[in-house]
Amino acid sequence: MQRFTILWLGVLLACSAAGAQRLVAPGDEVGGAPSVATAPAHSKELTPMPAFSRMALGAGLSINGIDLQAATNINAYTNLRVTGNVFSHTVTGISTDGFSADGSLSLATLGAAVDYFPWPRHGFRVSPGLLLYNDNSLSAHATVSGNESFTLNHVDYYSSPTNPVRATARLGLGSQNPAFTLTTGWGNMISRTGGHWSFPVEIGAAFVGTPSVKMTLSGTACDVTRVHCVNAATDSNIQGNLQAQIAKYRSDLDPLKAFPIFSFGVSYSFSTGRDGR
Repeated sequence: MQRFTILWLGVLLACSAAGAQRLVAPGDEVGGAPSVATAPAHSKELTPMPAFSRMALGAGLSINGIDLQAATNINAYTNLRVTGNVFSHTVTGISTDGFSADGSLSLATLGAAVDYFPWPRHGFRVSPGLLLYNDNSLSAHATVSGNESFTLNHVDYYSSPTNPVRATARLGLGSQNPAFTLTTGWGNMISRTGGHWSFPVEIGAAFVGTPSVKMTLSGTACDVTRVHCVNAATDSNIQGNLQAQIAKYRSDLDPLKAFPIFSFGVSYSFSTGRDGR
C-alpha cells in the first residue's frame, strides 16, 4: 500500500510538472518568432509563482473536530498540504446489553496530501495523501449493578451484588498506520489568480484498516439461578462469549475501515519572499 501511494504521488507530481511546462512553453515559431497563446478575454491569467513562493494557513471544522491546515505551492497545478485535526468529548450514561458506561472520545490526526488542480484557474482538485498519525479512539468504563443482567453473545448473566461486574473497553480507528487517504474538493488555498482568501471544502476517506476492539471483564458473574457464580475475568465460558461478542462488534464497525473525511473552512495565503516580493 505504501509503495502504491508513493508511486501515485510521484505520477501526479510528474504530470503536473509537465502541465506547467506546457502552460509556459512557447508555441510553434512562425517566421522565426515564437507565437504567444492568448487566453480568452473572459479568463483570468495565472499569476506567475515560483515553487514554494506562497504559503497558506487555514482553519475550519471537520468530522474530526477542529481542522487546521497549511499549504505551499509546488507548481501551477499542485500544492503540498499538511492537515491536523483534534477533538475530545466525554460521554456519560451509555447503556448497552445491561452495561452502564461512561466514555471518552478522542480524535487526533495529522496528515499530508498533494492537491492536484486539473484546471488551475478553478478550485476543483483531487488529493491523494497519507494519514501519518491517527489517535482516533473511544475508551469506556462500565459497570453492571448487582442482581442486574447483562448479555454476552446472546447469553444472559447476572452481576453479583457483593462484587459487581465491571468492564473496560477501547475502540481504535488507526490499525493501518500510515494510512492512504483520497479526497476531492473545491477551493484552492493558494489562488493562481492573485487572491488571498479562500473557502475550501473537502470530502473523501482515509483507509485506516479494520477497527480494533478490546474489552476486559472483572468482578463476579452468576447464572440465572444466582447460585452458580464465577470470576468473570477467568471463567472460560464467559471469556469465550466475550470474544464472540467482540468479534460481532468488529463486524458491525467494519465499514469504518474507510473512515469518512469532510471539512470546510477558511484560509489566507501570503508570499514567502521567494517571488521577490
